[in-house]
Amino acid sequence: MDSIWAMTAEMEKRQPLKKNLSVDAAVIGGGITGVLTAYFLNRLGMETVVLEADRLFSGQTKNTTAKITLQHGLIYHKLIEKAGKEQAGLYAEANRAAIAQYRKMAEEENIDCIFRNCNAYLYTMKNEEVLQKEEEAAKSLGICAEYTTKTELPFPVKGALCYYDQAVFHPLLFLKKIAEGLTVYENTRVLDVKDHELITEEYKIEAKHIVFATHYPFINVPGFYFLRMHQERSYVLALKNTKQMDHMYYGIDEDGLSFRKNGDILLLGGGSHRTGQNTGGGKYRDLRMAAENMFPMCREITHWSAQDCMPVDDIPYIGRYSAEYPDWYVATGFRKWGMSSAMAAAMILSEMITDGKSRFEAVFTPQRLNLQASAGKLAEEGIESAKGLGKGLFTATPRCPHMGCALEWNPDELSWDCPCHGSRFDSSGKLIDNPAQTDLEV
Repeated sequence: MDSIWAMTAEMEKRQPLKKNLSVDAAVIGGGITGVLTAYFLNRLGMETVVLEADRLFSGQTKNTTAKITLQHGLIYHKLIEKAGKEQAGLYAEANRAAIAQYRKMAEEENIDCIFRNCNAYLYTMKNEEVLQKEEEAAKSLGICAEYTTKTELPFPVKGALCYYDQAVFHPLLFLKKIAEGLTVYENTRVLDVKDHELITEEYKIEAKHIVFATHYPFINVPGFYFLRMHQERSYVLALKNTKQMDHMYYGIDEDGLSFRKNGDILLLGGGSHRTGQNTGGGKYRDLRMAAENMFPMCREITHWSAQDCMPVDDIPYIGRYSAEYPDWYVATGFRKWGMSSAMAAAMILSEMITDGKSRFEAVFTPQRLNLQASAGKLAEEGIESAKGLGKGLFTATPRCPHMGCALEWNPDELSWDCPCHGSRFDSSGKLIDNPAQTDLEV
């Protein structure tokens, strides 16, 4: 089913590419990251085009819960420990700047996108000590955060950590306005990129700078992003007749739920799992049972799911795609915090393209190598990929056209999902999510 954002925002259709072009910058991907990057580049005087394989915002952007926050789970204590206080501080500052930029753009562009300031809470039913450590880490970085046991949740908590002055909005209404002045080509899939040339099914584009904003990079070499992250799915119910909450909440426990209101609708989220590892199903069922237990009179309006790229060291990859191609740029690995990360990425990449550098570049650079933070997860990614590839070789299960991994059936969404790198296909074999670029051969 559609998200509440897709149900309440109609997008103008754009024409596909109909000729060869030469431009300053080409952005591959018409989601929030691609559109924001193009917006900034245009304002900086660069002729920029956006190339979208389907329709604008038809991918993960429409499936967000639209929380604009620097509260990214249990991140700051970990960052200080693994990357150092300076890097952790820059990570927080980049996301703080992203929140401020959303506010500024919504006001300057006079966008009616239901923008609302609120607080963001982490909560636990089990272990308050980790939240107290996170509070100490956040405060040491200048983040306005406070430990508490008081929330609006319909159940008691053992502890909660409140991050003040965050925000929520309607992402598609915001982006519809931002995209108005941009040159966008829909139904224009980029099949390959060679140096400064982008190759589509019919035409080619020459670009001085190329930005990969495709959620998951589809070019394997260079970059090797398929070795450095996996994808996860999570599920959302839109409910009426529930307790209303002014703020947003994210549970840090293994079975934690998220809460965020939009008008008189409450978004209840949870059920995260690695893509391709839901063969038993039941994720929506579990959410509905939780909803009925908390809100006996609730009514479901719609439901949907989202997909997130999870980097091995929990920091997004934002910067140059690889050392070999200094004019290629990438933004991926946002974990579950795509709104602030997308804005931060757009600001960082537009600065790098026009000025040659960004003060946040070192934190997010895809060329970083922090073995202390990522060695274990790198090994885990390798094992999962090997399992999928091995099964693909020796079973009759459909294989992903990306790298040949065996697909698994997801009964909650009636889709074939790749446990290696997260590509997804509907029951007839049509491509839903990348990095695969083609439908299944059925």
